[in-house]
Amino acid sequence: MHHVVIGTAGHVDHGKTALVKLLTGTDTDRWEEEKRRGITIDLGFASLALGDGLTASIVDVPGHEDFVRNMVAGATGIDVALLVVAADEGVMPQTTEHLAILEFLGVRTGVVALSKVDLADGEWTDLVEADLAERLDVSPIHWEAPVRFSAVSGEGREALVTALARAADRAVERSTDDLFRMPVDRVFSVAGAGTVATGTTWSGAVATGDEVRILPGDHRTRVRSIEVHGQPRDRAEPGRRTALALPGVDRDAVARGSVVVAGEAWGETTALDVVITLLDGARPLTQRTRVRLHLGTAEVLARVTPAEEVVEPGKQAAARLRLERPLVARWGDRGVIRSYSPIRTIGGCVVADPFPPLRPRRPQRLEQKSTVDPNARLGAFVSGAGSSGLLLVELPVRLGLHPNDTDAIVSALVADGAACVVAGRLLDPAVLAAAETAVLGAVEDHHRKRPLDPGMPLELVRALIEDHNVADTVVGALASASRISVEGSAVRAAGFRPALGAGEEKLAGQLADALRSAGAQGLTEIELTERLSSGRVRELAEFGVRGGSFIRIGRDRYYDTHALATVRGAIVDLIRERGRASPAEIRDTIGLTRKYLIPILEWLDATGYTMRDGDARRLGPQAESVG
Repeated sequence: MHHVVIGTAGHVDHGKTALVKLLTGTDTDRWEEEKRRGITIDLGFASLALGDGLTASIVDVPGHEDFVRNMVAGATGIDVALLVVAADEGVMPQTTEHLAILEFLGVRTGVVALSKVDLADGEWTDLVEADLAERLDVSPIHWEAPVRFSAVSGEGREALVTALARAADRAVERSTDDLFRMPVDRVFSVAGAGTVATGTTWSGAVATGDEVRILPGDHRTRVRSIEVHGQPRDRAEPGRRTALALPGVDRDAVARGSVVVAGEAWGETTALDVVITLLDGARPLTQRTRVRLHLGTAEVLARVTPAEEVVEPGKQAAARLRLERPLVARWGDRGVIRSYSPIRTIGGCVVADPFPPLRPRRPQRLEQKSTVDPNARLGAFVSGAGSSGLLLVELPVRLGLHPNDTDAIVSALVADGAACVVAGRLLDPAVLAAAETAVLGAVEDHHRKRPLDPGMPLELVRALIEDHNVADTVVGALASASRISVEGSAVRAAGFRPALGAGEEKLAGQLADALRSAGAQGLTEIELTERLSSGRVRELAEFGVRGGSFIRIGRDRYYDTHALATVRGAIVDLIRERGRASPAEIRDTIGLTRKYLIPILEWLDATGYTMRDGDARRLGPQAESVG
């Protein structure tokens, strides 16, 4: 069964609601004020069978200029336009504005109903039809020939249904396999059901029990129950008028402009790269012009940053919209732009990037990003993402594609070597190549400056690259290719070994002599620096520690390894003889003051040669190795 969404459009009091009532039997004016004033204020909804398995949801919109924002909310996402023009009045201001809105929203097919033909003579109706044809001939929408109609007599009803069926046959059928999205146009509370959000399902399907998210805000819940056109259902599919019971969600957390989605691909955004089309007669859009963006059922204030200096009337141009409130968008979404003040429709836009990078501030690569070729589009996104890459989970939204199609394009791009996957992100291989160059250069530079170090600390290597996942991938790839080696926390170039230079051997010998002379007392870095008059003491001392010639206790006291082994053996022998020994007993036997003894005892505890036993020491498991 094929299902479409039909949206009315037209000037106030041209008979849209009466037409819908005659077609469907439903009075879409729900509010007392609407009935009292005789005009539609908010959106109304009805269903219509068009025959041969073809059904439609009808969205009836307000025609009064004060409620154009409600009209746009209803017109967004429709498949077929039903433009109503009163035969006794002809084309009026809202007729023209609504028609422009339908075109900006990308509606492909439509039907014109010349209403109230019972109030106009045939000659006048012919003039109205001719005037209307002049405008429709330049419209990108495929319009059926106008159908003359009277809600009073019912004249033209069957012809109108037939015309709507033909137009609906031309509409592109929405896929149930796509990501679920339903812009919310109405919210209320029902006892026992909680918060209920209604809207027209734009894409995908949702079933009772499915987990959904409400954006902006990312409130999560599971669908308790579903109604489609007022009837309980287990599942809602695209193009259906849908009501979802959302338990556990506060009524204030959902409003018109919210979007109910499923899956992690969706996200809210505060910036959009778009292609704007301005109407003739609109004022130019310059840097930071404030406008009203209507997208889905949301209305958000935004500042325009054109790619060039200005967007001229009657022209198409790239721009970035900086939103004053977050909304939900997907590649290819169409929006309507209205001026901030006075409020009127001035243009439309198509989303080329729903998640543009914050820098640069002006849109980049819009021509490639807006292309209908998804392969070229993905290539532009990848090359523009830099080291941040593209989240794989977001790609169906960013590319405007079904998830399966997205996976196929990503796989082909990776297979061609035009992209690579790192920790759930798609990266330009140039990013990894640049990162490899940076790592190799930094490691070599470290070797030149500190030739005695075992290598560059791994954390410093990772800090070179903004994303640590990229850093780890690069380090792993270079190690696998034997271009670097990683030992512990040190990274060094392949083939590098720390070694004393010709000018360093003398100083290293003086350092060794000083530590042998110090014996069990050792020397601190400061003491060694004063004795040797050199600023390279620590570097040389640590080289000796790694080579086994010296031992460091604490932060900066160094010992000759043999001297420390001698005092260790003496302490172990004393404790082995007595079973346990206090620091005072050890001091008296070894002849070291507490200043020098306590650090050594703590080192013996830490290395397992001794163990605390109250205030005394007894032997630890490593003491058996000491003869």
